[in-house]
Amino acid sequence: MQIKVLARRQFILQSCATLGTALLLKACQNRSTFATDPETSDLGDRALSLESINIPAANGKAPTHLMVWLHGWGANSQDLAPLAPAMNLPDYQFLFPNAPFPHPSVPGGKMWYDLETQDYQGLAESRQQLVDWLKSLEGSTGVPLSRTILSGFSQGGAMTLDVGLTLPVAAIVSLSGYLHSKPDSTAHNSFPPVLLVHGKQDLVVPVAAAQNARDSLTALGVAVKYQEFNMGHEILPDVLTLVHSFIIQL
Repeated sequence: MQIKVLARRQFILQSCATLGTALLLKACQNRSTFATDPETSDLGDRALSLESINIPAANGKAPTHLMVWLHGWGANSQDLAPLAPAMNLPDYQFLFPNAPFPHPSVPGGKMWYDLETQDYQGLAESRQQLVDWLKSLEGSTGVPLSRTILSGFSQGGAMTLDVGLTLPVAAIVSLSGYLHSKPDSTAHNSFPPVLLVHGKQDLVVPVAAAQNARDSLTALGVAVKYQEFNMGHEILPDVLTLVHSFIIQL
């Protein structure tokens, strides 16, 4: 399903380092703190690396799991990093990679592909780079894909579905995302479980896109948990509560 670019300026403003994150931080700042200051790193094979923010497990031990978060169109790795302490998953290491392409009109913004082109220019390159990077992470973190949660918001949520359904990850979390196309069921024997969350008042990515993703994935036999919230194109604390519940029940 081709997602048209709706209210482009609104999309840029909401996706670029805002996300309602200020509200989120305000709500969650007293719940937990970073175990260490977040640092930019090049985890994974250096030849395949995506620059990312790396937040170690809050318990100070070697991580038992990874959670990778992919940002939206026009944002960057810093946009979703405040979610790590709010997730309350002390055994998890969190990684927030930058998309490989600079956004054409947002200073410091990145994109996984160009939404303003009919063929999603750059998608194939980002897909391959992301797949290679994810596969290389076990070598540097000690955590296999089978214990890695791939998560994302908006365009990042679309990338989690595009890439995650082809890999043996533990689960996929797509917030305000959409499907690029229907996955090829003949290429895989099984799919990871998927959590889809969307706002009923989303004016950037219509809720119909999430409903389409839900129906398409369910038809393929994917275990999908689907939830709509009374919100726009944003991440609220109640969404994180749902994500946490989904993860600990895996």
